[in-house]
Amino acid sequence: MINIQTRVITDELTSLVKQLDALVDPADGKGNHAFVVLLTDDADAAEEKLTDLAEKNEIKNIPLTVFDGIAGPGSYKIAEEADVTIMMWKGLQVEKNYAFGKDGLTAEAVKKILKDAEDHLK
Repeated sequence: MINIQTRVITDELTSLVKQLDALVDPADGKGNHAFVVLLTDDADAAEEKLTDLAEKNEIKNIPLTVFDGIAGPGSYKIAEEADVTIMMWKGLQVEKNYAFGKDGLTAEAVKKILKDAEDHLK
């Protein structure tokens, strides 16, 4: 499973989500899943942003959800300075964890994450 917790929606994040959407198919029986959580203090506005993201980019396989609270779920311990946090899970264990501050999720970082995701989802 791949879990993206984000406080921003950027072109790079959109690119990552779109490409991950092509990698996961809940109906294929492999158990490969991903989801995106937008951390926010304005859930209504966030819902609109996610709906727009899904529609414009034809996101079909990845649920896009909102968490009401910019800090995120306490048990995840998401760094305050991280705009985007990506966790790759096997069972209950996080195998890979990436955290990107402002403008840290670059096109190069997206390429690396996608390669790691492909390996992770095998």
